[in-house]
Amino acid sequence: MKNEDAAQSRPVPSNRPTIMGTRHVIAAGHYLGAHAGFEILEAGGNAIDAGVAAGLAVSVLQTDKVNFGGVAPMIIYTAKTREIFCIDGLGVWPRAIEPDFFQKHHGGKIPPGVLRSVVPAAPDAWITALERFGTMTFAEVAAAAIRFARHGFPMYPLMSEYLADNQTSYERWSSNKKIYLPKGRAPQAGELFIQTELAATLQYLADVEKANQRKGRRVALRAARDAFYKGDVAATIVDFHRKNGGFMRMEDFADYSIKFEPTVKARFNGIDVHACGAWSQGPVLPMALNMLKGTDLKALGHNSPQYIHLITEALKLAFADRHHHFGDPDFVKVPLKGLMSEAYARHRRSLIRDKRAWPAMAPPGDPASLSELKPRWLPEPQSEEAPGPGDTTYLCCVDRHGNAMSATPSDGSNSSQIIPGTGILCSGRGSQSWSDPTHPSSVAAGKRPRLTPAPALAFKNGKVYMPFGTPGGDVQPQAMLQVFLNVNVFGMDAQSAIEAPRVANYSFPGSFEPHAYYPGRLYLESRIPKKTGEALAKFGHKVFWWDDWTWLAGAPCAIVVDPKTGVRHGGADPRRPAYALGW
Repeated sequence: MKNEDAAQSRPVPSNRPTIMGTRHVIAAGHYLGAHAGFEILEAGGNAIDAGVAAGLAVSVLQTDKVNFGGVAPMIIYTAKTREIFCIDGLGVWPRAIEPDFFQKHHGGKIPPGVLRSVVPAAPDAWITALERFGTMTFAEVAAAAIRFARHGFPMYPLMSEYLADNQTSYERWSSNKKIYLPKGRAPQAGELFIQTELAATLQYLADVEKANQRKGRRVALRAARDAFYKGDVAATIVDFHRKNGGFMRMEDFADYSIKFEPTVKARFNGIDVHACGAWSQGPVLPMALNMLKGTDLKALGHNSPQYIHLITEALKLAFADRHHHFGDPDFVKVPLKGLMSEAYARHRRSLIRDKRAWPAMAPPGDPASLSELKPRWLPEPQSEEAPGPGDTTYLCCVDRHGNAMSATPSDGSNSSQIIPGTGILCSGRGSQSWSDPTHPSSVAAGKRPRLTPAPALAFKNGKVYMPFGTPGGDVQPQAMLQVFLNVNVFGMDAQSAIEAPRVANYSFPGSFEPHAYYPGRLYLESRIPKKTGEALAKFGHKVFWWDDWTWLAGAPCAIVVDPKTGVRHGGADPRRPAYALGW
């Protein structure tokens, strides 16, 4: 059926063109990051070379939300072997942490600073991807990042506003204040922003690689990687932790390595969507797609009350299962096969009620018995304050050979100390664990927190079709679902699909400490008609309104490959400084 609300909310033509190329296209969360990767492609590098270059660049350009000492989960496809690889890019809790440490000493809270640190994973993830699947050297792909850090780049409005809004957080630690408030305030848009120590850290790794280049490319890359995890960088971080009450020690770094993990797959309208595993929130997206199968979404009308209600309720059910089941599979048994089964999807779909919203977190389910479980570990509901934003960026690339990379590097700098002398932090992703030892994503030595960054990569007829992802914390799978459906149900081009107004719900415990919970709350961008919001309120949703355009709704990038022509169509979200480039 069609209705007046659907017609009124039909997206207008995009404000930017979809970028098209016959050889290669790259999109990234910052325009200079996209350009850094594009230069690598033009120089003959492949999608992995370009993706690593863009990833290193955004670790400098968006260092309020991304860090070289943070996380970098990615999905890679190699056209020559037709294989899909997922690198977790996620660190682990140090050996010395006790499962009940935060309950005993911090009232169950995981405080900002060194105590929430896990081993930095991004350096290993980038270098391993480059070593296994790339063709270029670390020095070559890091050149742009080093230049942006050493000589500076023009501060842009969103980062300037974020630093100003969080000035008190940055003032907590002198090392953070020195970098992000260089004149006692946030740099203004257009001012050069320089990160000398970060440039030195990146240059150090490039120099170590160069010193070992006669031994071969892979040996030299491994030497650069070890210079971080077994050399001066790790030693500096460990020394800081020792002096400031942290748990990190040299053996935590020396024994760490990224993991290659299987992807989780859902098939929707002939498209295979691959996502990260249950060590992240990755399965939320394919689980929601499984629930939406068999429904004539197009007939409901784009962003109609019925359509928004349906996708919101499906996401609520998936998030409830995330909360109850997901955790590091090396430590907890996640019934992932059951959660992804068609039978379970049908059962969960039957719990979506027409014009009647779940007023709080939906019940989690038991895929073995196809029954509901009692919700556990629910924090006290929050009142009127707004949910906090997630910190992340995203990048994707498809090259002339058909190789692809989809990556979501992250880690913000307002809740973890910058380690003096390095310009980087020691990943603060411990903020995504729970202090309760009974929770599947609890704190434990050697355990990975349940990660929000979760890129996706879709295939059609066995060929790369659509790498896509977004920043946004718990908004990520919600924004990704809407963009994916905009393209593959409503026929939008990549850019229009990204620019279309979005919604997000918060009716589940959040991933970040203190795991804020907003039962029934649903946000809509104000380009959606008011009477659509009124109808959703009658369904039982607690409707809140964002501005017409808001970065809080995520900032997806995507590349859609036309299966007939092979033309790559790239889109990037104007809600943040994201851009796509192609040729």
